Amino acid sequence: MNALAQCELELASSVPCGGDLVPQLRAAVGADGVVTDAAQLAVLAHDVYRQGGRPQAAVRPRSVAALQQAVRACAAAGVAMVPRGGGASYTDGYLLQAGGHVLFDLGGLDSIEVDVPNAVVTVGAGVTWAALRTRLAEHGLRTPFWGPFSGLVASIGGSVSQNALSHGSASHGISAQSVLSVDVVLASGELLRTGISTATRHYGPDLTGLFTGDCGALGMKAAIRLPLVAARSQFEALSFAFPDFASFHACLRLAALEGLEDESFGLDRALSQGQIGKQEGLGSRLRIAAKVFGAAPSALAGVRQLLRMLAAGDRVLASGAYMAHFIVEGASAAEARAKAQRLRTLALARGQEIANSVPGFVRAMPFAPLTNILGPNGERWVPVHGILPHASVPAFHAALLALQAQRRAEMERLGVWLGTMFATVSSTGLLYEIALYWPEAPATYHEAVLGAEHLRQVSAHLPNAPASALAADLKQALVGLFAAHGAAHFQIGRAYPFAERLDPQALVLLRALKAQLDPHHLMNPGALGLQA
Repeated sequence: MNALAQCELELASSVPCGGDLVPQLRAAVGADGVVTDAAQLAVLAHDVYRQGGRPQAAVRPRSVAALQQAVRACAAAGVAMVPRGGGASYTDGYLLQAGGHVLFDLGGLDSIEVDVPNAVVTVGAGVTWAALRTRLAEHGLRTPFWGPFSGLVASIGGSVSQNALSHGSASHGISAQSVLSVDVVLASGELLRTGISTATRHYGPDLTGLFTGDCGALGMKAAIRLPLVAARSQFEALSFAFPDFASFHACLRLAALEGLEDESFGLDRALSQGQIGKQEGLGSRLRIAAKVFGAAPSALAGVRQLLRMLAAGDRVLASGAYMAHFIVEGASAAEARAKAQRLRTLALARGQEIANSVPGFVRAMPFAPLTNILGPNGERWVPVHGILPHASVPAFHAALLALQAQRRAEMERLGVWLGTMFATVSSTGLLYEIALYWPEAPATYHEAVLGAEHLRQVSAHLPNAPASALAADLKQALVGLFAAHGAAHFQIGRAYPFAERLDPQALVLLRALKAQLDPHHLMNPGALGLQA
């Protein structure tokens, strides 16, 4: 048996291979950049949802050269490599159940180079969206897509690898659409640059696109180049309530068709009153008020916004079965008002306007702390999502309600519940996200991310195997339901079917590309459903 085959056998049985690998990794990234402590590895190998197999080591390179050297060491030893971004994944994106791999924490690649004349910023893969927003604000600039709600910890490399949407998506699309080019370290340790010019991404076949949404299966992002646009301080925040799903969906679809808003999202009543409506005392409310006032385009606008929020109280969270929230921007206050008025015309034909507390809060605090990785009462949480063509949405919605009715008795008995969140994906699709909650003790991941003080402020739950089993069963049922209705997915990882749903010739092409870039299947093996 050759060395590679032996390593593959040992990897499958969770036995570390390459006995001298750890010293080589320390030589590559420095002793303080290598983790072998079992407790720390257990936390790093756990995502929001579940535990993965234990790595033999985790490394945190602080330069591209160090990353390349560490990758070469793993490749020579035949050890699998798995990249990890901000750690807020929930689709097994960086979990390898076999264990024995090396986990690459790319948070140390945190450089930011702003090229104002050419309107381009080059960032290390570990830069968070919050850090980039702060840096670009010094120049009055932003990227078109400027991050998910988890941008305090979500890295740009992780978002590009997984695909993401939220801030700026209604006007500028998802994360992949705001990428000019990427530098990728391949499984061999070689560096591949996809772009030829920073003036445009599109110069011949789109090689950059191959590495957006690849979940790290084709290589590790080292650096990403993003375009810049002027930041706009003039905005209007609007909220509307709808009595039923059909009118709510029609409003979102028509607003996206006209491209009026910079960002928008929708919530059902369960999420509005639960996760979104959760407050953490007077101190938290005062901090929110200060941020809302500071984010307003003028002092008068800030006072008006705070008065609306005060008058609405918590009633806005129970105003309708579904609520849609919009933020529109303009080069001037007049432009923002005109867009807002057109949105009102579309929305008021189907629902009623309500106080804009929620989008006002989001504009003021676009990147909230990760307290929502547990439910409003300390429950465990995992979302399941799909992007559906608009014509397929009503049938999916009906099928989901039927599934809920079928499983309602056991869900109520075990305390499992769900809520839904929505966002348009350009004019062509609707992101339908289902958040599952169930009573279960927090994992080591939650303890590490949230800390003991926060956990003391939420309800404590004991281990609850029956509720967890039901949540896992519902999660798989929802994945199947999305597939049956032709949904696409972000954050594919190992949770959503991808390879098996590709056109046969497209799968042949993808497998050939994987074989060319990663012939021994050492780079995040199993991601995207690409098996050795």
